[in-house]
Amino acid sequence: MELIIKPTEKCNFKCTFCSSTSIADDATDELGLEHIYTFLRRFPDTNTIVVNGGDPLMMKPSYYTKLLDHLDEHDYPTTVAFTTNLWPFYMKPDKWIDIFLHPRIGITTSFHYGESRLKGDYSVFTEEDFWAASDKMLELVGYRPGFISVIDEHNADRALDNVRLAKKMGVECKLNYTMASGIAGRPYQLSKMYSIYLDVYEAGLTEWEFNTKQMVVRLRNESLMCPQNRACDSTIRALQPSGDYYSCGAMGDDREYAIDFEREMAGEFFTPLQEDPDIQTMRTDGECYSCPMFQICNGCKKTVKDTKRHNMVETHCTLMKQLAPRIIDANNG
Repeated sequence: MELIIKPTEKCNFKCTFCSSTSIADDATDELGLEHIYTFLRRFPDTNTIVVNGGDPLMMKPSYYTKLLDHLDEHDYPTTVAFTTNLWPFYMKPDKWIDIFLHPRIGITTSFHYGESRLKGDYSVFTEEDFWAASDKMLELVGYRPGFISVIDEHNADRALDNVRLAKKMGVECKLNYTMASGIAGRPYQLSKMYSIYLDVYEAGLTEWEFNTKQMVVRLRNESLMCPQNRACDSTIRALQPSGDYYSCGAMGDDREYAIDFEREMAGEFFTPLQEDPDIQTMRTDGECYSCPMFQICNGCKKTVKDTKRHNMVETHCTLMKQLAPRIIDANNG
């Protein structure tokens, strides 16, 4: 089992694409550690706790110290993976260094070119800023973290520049498409994203981009990883700041498909995404099931939902059919 937690929706950045806004009844809500402890008692084999936000570093270090002590005391096999913009660490490394050096902790960060990733003073988070934070990680923690780049209509033309930056840094990046949550009102079309992955592949940059590597296993229906696992609600859970409980972090941002926490902690188990027929396929005419792109287009139930709600199915499908021969060639290559 994997648990995604959002301890807070507070963030030191003011990004214009953010999906993690208005996810709590009160913006000051903080996820109580007892919710996590209860979850671990129910699922003691949990292998990873992914900490998102907001930004995880908006919490006090003591929050994570208590969590890590709890994991050690109960000998859980769990690692803790932070996804953070790193700026609080860069500004005050002494505050976070003990947490970052803990053997259970791993760090992923975020960066993309364009004008949408903004610091707290609304200035753009630049490549120079990113290098400074990455250099501080290398100096004090011993490695440069990989990073996530969020792609939308405004920065898609620079998507490959993010991968070239990852190559220069010697790390792996992950190009994620914008989903329709929070203030990111419209999703970035999935087929356009696969056009970018093909460009990455054909530019010889696959080694430095996670999702391009996954094109093969996705097409063969072998992937067990988000966002292409059609049975993801069998292996993933998410807790929001107010304690709301979901099988998908992105659905949790939308506050849809909630799971009854108390009932599941008492022994029941729920798979709400598999049980809703409306989000199984993008098309309603059955054509998806005979298409070689089935797993790619319909792997993520959140993407299916977004694409339908925003009336993008036909434009997505038309482009994906054009891309299909290139994707198949990449698999055979």
